[in-house]
Amino acid sequence: MIDKNIGNVYEGVLSAEGLKFGIVCGRFNDFFVSRLLSGAVDAITRHGGKAADISVAYVPGSYEIPFAIKKMLETKKYDAVIALGVVIQGATSHAGYINSEVAKCVAQLGLEFGVPVTYGMITAENLDQAIERSGTKAGNKGVDAALAAIEMANLTKVIG
Repeated sequence: MIDKNIGNVYEGVLSAEGLKFGIVCGRFNDFFVSRLLSGAVDAITRHGGKAADISVAYVPGSYEIPFAIKKMLETKKYDAVIALGVVIQGATSHAGYINSEVAKCVAQLGLEFGVPVTYGMITAENLDQAIERSGTKAGNKGVDAALAAIEMANLTKVIG
Protein backbone atom coordinates (compact mmCIF):
# COMPACT_ATOMS: atom_id res chain seq x y z
CA MET A 1 0.00 0.00 0.00
CA ILE A 2 1.34 3.42 -0.93
CA ASP A 3 1.59 5.96 1.88
CA LYS A 4 -0.89 8.77 1.22
CA ASN A 5 1.62 11.31 2.53
CA ILE A 6 3.94 10.80 -0.44
CA GLY A 7 4.01 13.91 -2.59
CA ASN A 8 4.41 12.35 -6.05
CA VAL A 9 4.21 8.78 -7.31
CA TYR A 10 5.16 8.12 -10.91
CA GLU A 11 4.13 5.05 -12.90
CA GLY A 12 4.15 4.19 -16.55
CA VAL A 13 1.00 2.79 -18.12
CA LEU A 14 0.76 -0.12 -20.55
CA SER A 15 -0.45 1.85 -23.55
CA ALA A 16 1.69 1.84 -26.68
CA GLU A 17 -0.61 4.28 -28.45
CA GLY A 18 1.43 6.95 -30.23
CA LEU A 19 4.78 5.47 -29.22
CA LYS A 20 7.60 4.58 -31.61
CA PHE A 21 9.80 1.55 -30.96
CA GLY A 22 13.10 0.38 -32.32
CA ILE A 23 13.89 -3.32 -32.07
CA VAL A 24 17.34 -4.77 -32.66
CA CYS A 25 17.51 -8.50 -33.37
CA GLY A 26 20.60 -10.68 -33.40
CA ARG A 27 20.28 -13.01 -36.40
CA PHE A 28 22.32 -15.80 -34.77
CA ASN A 29 19.89 -18.38 -33.34
CA ASP A 30 17.15 -16.89 -35.52
CA PHE A 31 14.87 -19.86 -34.84
CA PHE A 32 14.40 -18.39 -31.35
CA VAL A 33 14.89 -14.69 -32.11
CA SER A 34 12.08 -14.71 -34.68
CA ARG A 35 9.72 -15.90 -31.95
CA LEU A 36 10.95 -13.16 -29.60
CA LEU A 37 10.32 -10.57 -32.31
CA SER A 38 6.83 -11.90 -32.99
CA GLY A 39 6.07 -11.73 -29.28
CA ALA A 40 7.37 -8.17 -28.98
CA VAL A 41 5.40 -6.90 -31.99
CA ASP A 42 2.26 -8.66 -30.73
CA ALA A 43 2.63 -7.11 -27.27
CA ILE A 44 3.05 -3.61 -28.74
CA THR A 45 0.09 -3.88 -31.09
CA ARG A 46 -2.16 -5.49 -28.45
CA HIS A 47 -1.46 -2.48 -26.24
CA GLY A 48 -2.53 0.07 -28.84
CA GLY A 49 0.69 0.51 -30.80
CA LYS A 50 0.88 0.42 -34.58
CA ALA A 51 3.11 -1.97 -36.51
CA ALA A 52 4.03 1.00 -38.72
CA ASP A 53 5.59 2.66 -35.64
CA ILE A 54 8.01 -0.23 -35.11
CA SER A 55 11.41 -0.33 -36.83
CA VAL A 56 13.50 -3.50 -36.77
CA ALA A 57 17.24 -3.73 -37.37
CA TYR A 58 18.98 -7.08 -37.82
CA VAL A 59 22.58 -7.62 -36.83
CA PRO A 60 24.74 -10.75 -37.21
CA GLY A 61 24.69 -11.76 -33.54
CA SER A 62 24.09 -10.61 -30.00
CA TYR A 63 27.49 -8.93 -29.68
CA GLU A 64 26.54 -6.43 -32.41
CA ILE A 65 23.21 -5.46 -30.80
CA PRO A 66 24.55 -2.50 -28.74
CA PHE A 67 26.06 -0.86 -31.83
CA ALA A 68 22.74 -0.92 -33.70
CA ILE A 69 20.89 0.28 -30.60
CA LYS A 70 23.24 3.27 -30.40
CA LYS A 71 22.62 4.09 -34.06
CA MET A 72 18.86 3.95 -33.48
CA LEU A 73 19.09 6.15 -30.40
CA GLU A 74 21.18 8.71 -32.27
CA THR A 75 18.25 9.27 -34.67
CA LYS A 76 16.06 10.44 -31.74
CA LYS A 77 13.05 8.78 -33.44
CA TYR A 78 12.18 6.24 -30.76
CA ASP A 79 10.43 6.34 -27.40
CA ALA A 80 12.10 3.03 -26.49
CA VAL A 81 14.42 0.46 -28.04
CA ILE A 82 14.25 -3.29 -27.44
CA ALA A 83 17.21 -5.70 -27.63
CA LEU A 84 16.36 -9.24 -28.76
CA GLY A 85 18.91 -12.03 -29.04
CA VAL A 86 19.76 -15.52 -27.91
CA VAL A 87 23.06 -16.78 -26.57
CA ILE A 88 23.27 -20.47 -25.71
CA GLN A 89 26.11 -21.77 -23.56
CA GLY A 90 28.50 -24.02 -25.42
CA ALA A 91 31.60 -25.90 -24.34
CA THR A 92 33.57 -22.69 -23.68
CA SER A 93 32.97 -19.58 -21.57
CA HIS A 94 32.30 -17.50 -24.72
CA ALA A 95 28.56 -17.13 -23.97
CA GLY A 96 29.24 -15.63 -20.54
CA TYR A 97 31.46 -12.94 -22.02
CA ILE A 98 28.93 -12.07 -24.71
CA ASN A 99 26.00 -11.94 -22.26
CA SER A 100 27.88 -9.79 -19.78
CA GLU A 101 29.09 -7.25 -22.32
CA VAL A 102 25.77 -6.93 -24.12
CA ALA A 103 23.84 -6.47 -20.86
CA LYS A 104 26.30 -3.83 -19.68
CA CYS A 105 26.22 -1.93 -22.98
CA VAL A 106 22.43 -2.04 -23.30
CA ALA A 107 22.00 -0.58 -19.81
CA GLN A 108 24.64 2.09 -20.46
CA LEU A 109 23.05 3.19 -23.73
CA GLY A 110 19.70 3.78 -22.07
CA LEU A 111 21.36 5.89 -19.39
CA GLU A 112 23.51 7.77 -21.89
CA PHE A 113 20.65 8.71 -24.23
CA GLY A 114 17.85 9.05 -21.67
CA VAL A 115 15.66 6.65 -23.66
CA PRO A 116 14.52 3.29 -22.26
CA VAL A 117 16.39 0.33 -23.70
CA THR A 118 14.98 -3.00 -22.62
CA TYR A 119 16.71 -6.35 -22.48
CA GLY A 120 14.91 -9.17 -24.25
CA MET A 121 17.91 -11.45 -24.43
CA ILE A 122 17.76 -15.15 -23.71
CA THR A 123 20.84 -16.39 -21.93
CA ALA A 124 20.38 -20.15 -21.92
CA GLU A 125 22.49 -23.04 -20.81
CA ASN A 126 20.96 -25.35 -23.43
CA LEU A 127 18.43 -25.57 -26.26
CA ASP A 128 15.59 -26.61 -23.94
CA GLN A 129 15.96 -23.40 -21.91
CA ALA A 130 16.00 -21.33 -25.11
CA ILE A 131 12.82 -23.04 -26.29
CA GLU A 132 11.11 -22.45 -22.94
CA ARG A 133 11.94 -18.74 -22.92
CA SER A 134 11.02 -18.00 -26.52
CA GLY A 135 7.32 -18.72 -26.25
CA THR A 136 6.57 -21.94 -24.44
CA LYS A 137 6.22 -22.76 -20.74
CA ALA A 138 8.58 -20.06 -19.42
CA GLY A 139 6.91 -17.30 -21.46
CA ASN A 140 8.43 -15.12 -24.14
CA LYS A 141 11.27 -12.72 -23.33
CA GLY A 142 10.29 -10.62 -26.36
CA VAL A 143 6.87 -9.98 -24.84
CA ASP A 144 8.45 -9.16 -21.47
CA ALA A 145 10.90 -6.70 -23.05
CA ALA A 146 8.16 -5.02 -25.09
CA LEU A 147 5.92 -4.58 -22.04
CA ALA A 148 8.84 -3.10 -20.11
CA ALA A 149 9.57 -0.76 -23.05
CA ILE A 150 5.95 0.42 -23.17
CA GLU A 151 5.82 1.07 -19.44
CA MET A 152 9.21 2.78 -19.32
CA ALA A 153 8.47 4.99 -22.35
CA ASN A 154 5.32 6.20 -20.61
CA LEU A 155 7.11 6.64 -17.28
CA THR A 156 9.74 8.74 -19.04
CA LYS A 157 7.01 11.01 -20.39
CA VAL A 158 5.30 11.30 -17.00
CA ILE A 159 8.49 12.19 -15.14
CA GLY A 160 9.55 14.58 -17.90
